[in-house]
Amino acid sequence: MTTIEGWTQTLGAGPLLLIAAAAIAVLLVLIIRFKMHALLALITVSLATAFATGIPADKVVGVLVGGFGTTLGTVALLVGLGTMLGRIVETSGGAKVLADYLIKLFGEKRAPFALGLASLIFGFPIFFDAGLVVMLPVVFAVAHRLGGGVLRYALPAVGAFSVMHVFLPPHPGPVSASAILGANVGLVTIVGLIAAIPTWYLTCYLYGLWTGRKLELPVPEILGHASAEAEAHPPRFRTVVGILLLPLVLIFLNTGLNTLATSHLLPDAVKEQQWFQIIRALGDTPVALLISVFVAALVLGMRRGLHGERLEGLLESSLGPVCSVILITGAGGMFGAVLRMSGIGKALADVLGDAGIPLILAGFLISSILRIAQGSATVALTTTAGLISPAVAELGMNGLQLAALVVAVAAGSVVVSHVNDAGFWLVGRFIGMDVKTTLATWTVMETLIGVAGFGIAAVVFAVAGAVG
Repeated sequence: MTTIEGWTQTLGAGPLLLIAAAAIAVLLVLIIRFKMHALLALITVSLATAFATGIPADKVVGVLVGGFGTTLGTVALLVGLGTMLGRIVETSGGAKVLADYLIKLFGEKRAPFALGLASLIFGFPIFFDAGLVVMLPVVFAVAHRLGGGVLRYALPAVGAFSVMHVFLPPHPGPVSASAILGANVGLVTIVGLIAAIPTWYLTCYLYGLWTGRKLELPVPEILGHASAEAEAHPPRFRTVVGILLLPLVLIFLNTGLNTLATSHLLPDAVKEQQWFQIIRALGDTPVALLISVFVAALVLGMRRGLHGERLEGLLESSLGPVCSVILITGAGGMFGAVLRMSGIGKALADVLGDAGIPLILAGFLISSILRIAQGSATVALTTTAGLISPAVAELGMNGLQLAALVVAVAAGSVVVSHVNDAGFWLVGRFIGMDVKTTLATWTVMETLIGVAGFGIAAVVFAVAGAVG
């Protein structure tokens, strides 16, 4: 639901902007200054914002619950199942095996680079949330093994998933924007890679090392740790790699089949076959993670003497620490939904769209404002594409310019991740950061990703225009 039937926003951009700014300020004060629990603060501010923006009183609770439920629908199963998988891999000694291998292959000094490189590869077909929960056990194991705090290892890895999710097909934002603007997905992939790789190196890897030296945070215990016995008799390296690759392969298969289905490369008769639909379903992220949990429980659990009540207790213990993560992430989605329904982002975008600035810069700025106003990168990217598409059609750009424009708009959709973004809470809580620290690290990194990505896209756009 993106609109409320029978209701039209009557407030102008000025009052809506003031309400949004006040809501965010009050939320930060409640959490940082008065130490109110983030869940309570988010629900309270979401409720107050809904009333302040004029959303009908009989629709307010529905908007809140709808935003909360929609976010949980995509996050809760991923986090729950991913945490179960991570707990089995961690407590069996499997994460330590992978950590030791990466350190041996790349060396201790290059361990953050190795984690980021692996995340870039995994992040090509895998969505941000799923990649995060699968990779974190390895990140934590490397940080335990080498010391120096968790941020210098986590930020390059987490940033890699974010970069790939924002800039590259087959992730939903770039694919949708490409379709709306008429850009070739292959060219978008090429320009996306040109932007993503140097952007990751500068704004995630180098920034992660620098931030990690400044701020040494302890490694979270949210996924538990291996016992001395498990570390003394760890599983084989290839076994652990196979288990972690299983959900990625299934998800990649789903992504590939979905791409073929939507690009009309397969005949309709094949797409309607039962086997085709079953394979796609098995590759859906929650199903892929469920299958992987069962395989990990069998291979790393039961075959190593962990079964029955002990295995059930291990899986049960993995859920307690992430309940807060799940609920707070859902409440962040609730706050974002209120801001979307109120029309704050659209009002600001309309004002900026009339400012008469170059189209590629306008696309970046409109996308940035929508992102800041309502939190969702995908919503910001697709909405901006729709807003600028009439102007794009009139200008008659070449294929490379269109691809660069998609990447520029995508860059805007990632900046200033803050309290209305579910990803802000997911990353902050998993890594064990409070709100202030998350703003000082994750929010800054996401903004740097956006600015650097836009700069590269703008250069490609200019070169394509000069050549074409």
